[in-house]
Amino acid sequence: MSDDRLIVAMDVPNAVQGLQLAEQLGDAVSFYKIGLGMLTGGGLALANELKHEMGKRIFLDMKLFDIGATVEKAVRGLAQFDLDFLTVHGDPYVVSAAKQGAAGSDMKILAVTILTSLDRQDLDGALIKDGAIKDLVLERAGNAFAAGADGVIASPQEAAVIRALPEAEGRLIVTPGVRPAGADLGDQKRVATPASAIADGVDHIVVGRPIWQAKDPQAAALAILDEMRNTAASPLNQG
Repeated sequence: MSDDRLIVAMDVPNAVQGLQLAEQLGDAVSFYKIGLGMLTGGGLALANELKHEMGKRIFLDMKLFDIGATVEKAVRGLAQFDLDFLTVHGDPYVVSAAKQGAAGSDMKILAVTILTSLDRQDLDGALIKDGAIKDLVLERAGNAFAAGADGVIASPQEAAVIRALPEAEGRLIVTPGVRPAGADLGDQKRVATPASAIADGVDHIVVGRPIWQAKDPQAAALAILDEMRNTAASPLNQG
């Protein structure tokens, strides 16, 4: 049985390989992320086929960032594709514009806090204000919720403090940067295991390379799902 808390990132070169991966994973996976890198490789067509032909849920990870009017128009257009999640950058005016564009649809707007591939040195280079990353993520999450975001994207290392925010009640926390124990970190710098992410109150984890680069992608996905379910069943998580 699938568990939509696991979102598999379709970070493969094109829609043909994406469909092949979905066929390999079969009923084990019900939720897929399609990102910017796939857009020119047939990403929207792939989203449509996964959604309407295979009954999957779709997270379109565009991380939109522009003037409010442009964001609103872009989101309104994307809402026609019957998507489940869409990402925008977490600046309040961007979130507000995206929510206006999504009005009348069931698409959830998720606000990016700080990319999980960044550390403090990266933020310094981008002239982002001083402060610990966890504090900046918490501030951006709070501002995004106030602007109407349905959820936020944050690393699993910040999930617990975001979940503790009063404004986070009923909102989603979706975390990339999740790696099974012993897996290659790739370009991720702020990571955690699936078990610790779920224990910290994450609603959905996003996993890409540890699944699609595996010799047996379905077995890799099932192992992650088992870890998540065992965490949920642990006496330490029963309240």
